Amino acid sequence: MNDAFVATRPIPVRAHSVDNPADILRFAAEALSSGPAALATLVEIRGGAARALGAHVAVAADGRFCGYVSGGCVEAAVAAEAFQAIAENRDRIVKFGEGSPFFDIALPCGGGVAVAIHVLREASMLYNVLSELANRRSAALAYTPQSQSLVQVDKLPERSEWRENTFVSLYRPQTRVVISGQTREAEAVRRIADASGYDVQLIENTQSRSALDSIQIDPFTAVVLLHHDLDLETKILEAALASQAFYIGALGSTRTHRRRIERLRSRGISSDCFDRIKAPIGLFGPTRDATSLALSVLADVAAARLEVFA
Repeated sequence: MNDAFVATRPIPVRAHSVDNPADILRFAAEALSSGPAALATLVEIRGGAARALGAHVAVAADGRFCGYVSGGCVEAAVAAEAFQAIAENRDRIVKFGEGSPFFDIALPCGGGVAVAIHVLREASMLYNVLSELANRRSAALAYTPQSQSLVQVDKLPERSEWRENTFVSLYRPQTRVVISGQTREAEAVRRIADASGYDVQLIENTQSRSALDSIQIDPFTAVVLLHHDLDLETKILEAALASQAFYIGALGSTRTHRRRIERLRSRGISSDCFDRIKAPIGLFGPTRDATSLALSVLADVAAARLEVFA
């Protein structure tokens, strides 16, 4: 045991209120460059829980931590356990809530969780995952408690899960939102999407070849069309339908959408594509102002992402 570390055990202090896995892994890698660090992973849920399996808390030896494995109930306790793991240089799995030895730490949902705390030895695999995510590719890390090892794996699961005695955490690129429109509604969606941490691309001139060429649509992209003129949306809508975008939404009434479908059919677009278009756009409606529409659209995008990448 590191007696010097034990004698000066820090008080847990939240450094950032983030739950984006890339931000948490980057924090862990940077913390490791200046001293010991640990990565805590949610590996078991009993009953209800505020976070999904694979959620992380990264802990630096100086007391700072970020990330969530609950709704904020146990993170400081997780950090304290991580300090102990760092001091002993030995991984541990700790239970909180139902079935936990910590009777004074309860989860409001009434359930319980188990958190695996890994003392990081090197950061290369964290940077590899960050590189994959930056290039819009999914990645995974496998943690084996018996060997206290954390390695990158190529065979990706559909979601974070146990594979026999190894827990595999899956990381997917952040949601990209491509917004097409020159309206007040488009600006409202851009503003709220940006505040939500999405990767935002605003296409204002759909008649510009360079603007269209700059569009980057991948399976983690939502395309939001907010034009009041069907002519202005045609090119980007066709590009979206030819892509693997997980969400395509378009402004307009049911009558407008019927006209949109007829235009697409006349341009040789297969009818198999039409069901991919959410129109009228949004989770709820009708809305009567730009902010309400933006909230409706982004709620719809978030719901669609959860459905596709549950």
